Amino acid sequence: MPASRDRALLIGGLAAFAGGAVVARQRGVTQIEQRCFELVNGLSHRGYPLVWLPMQLGNLAGPLVVGAVLRATGHRRLGARVAAVGTVTWVAAKALKPVGRRGRPAHTVPATRVLGQAQAGLGYPSGHAAVAAATAAVVAPHLTRRARPVAWAVALAVGPMRGYVGAHLPLDVFGGVALGVALGAAAGPGDVGGCSRAERPSGQRARHGLRVAIWRGSTSSTARPTGDAAR
Repeated sequence: MPASRDRALLIGGLAAFAGGAVVARQRGVTQIEQRCFELVNGLSHRGYPLVWLPMQLGNLAGPLVVGAVLRATGHRRLGARVAAVGTVTWVAAKALKPVGRRGRPAHTVPATRVLGQAQAGLGYPSGHAAVAAATAAVVAPHLTRRARPVAWAVALAVGPMRGYVGAHLPLDVFGGVALGVALGAAAGPGDVGGCSRAERPSGQRARHGLRVAIWRGSTSSTARPTGDAAR
C-alpha cells in the first residue's frame, strides 16, 4: 500500500494528466505552447548527437537497461521494480493516446523541424517523458539527497529533448510526466535500498548489526538484577 506521500503523488499525477487530456482534445495549439515549442525545436541541429543517447532513457529499453544495471550491482529487487514499472508505463502511455486525440507537432505546428526518424501516431501523452519520469520516481527515493536532484534533472530533460527533435509539444510532455509520476508513485516505496536484508551492501549490514548489538546490550543491562536484589 503506497504511503501518504505516494498516494498524494498518484492522485495529483492522475488529475494533472486528466486535465492535460481535456486541453489536448481541443483543436489547435495555444500561442504560448507554440512559442515554447518553437524555442526548443529551433535550437541548432548540431546538438542532436548529444541528446540522442540520454533521450533513450524514455524508450522502452531505458528502464530495462537501468534495471539490469541495478541488478548487476546487487539491487535486485529495485532493478526488477524499475523494469516492471517502466514497461507498464510505456504500455499505458501507448494505450492512453486516444484519450488526448492530439496529433504530432508536424501536423499541428507549421515549419516543425524533425530530427531523426519521423514519429507517427498521436502525441498526447509523451511516452518518453512518462517512462523517464516513472523511472526517476522509483529510483530517486533510494538515492542519496545529492543524487536525487540529478536523477530528476536527467529524467525531466527527456521531455524537452522530444520537443527538440520535433516529436512532441509541451503539453504532451506535461501529460507524460504526470502519468509517469503517478505510476511510479503507485509502485510504492519498496524495500530500503531496493534489497532484502540478505541483499544489502556490507556497510548497511554492518550498521544493522551494530544497532541490534546496542539494543541487546541495553535490554540485557536493564534486565540484569542489581547486587542487593540478587541477595
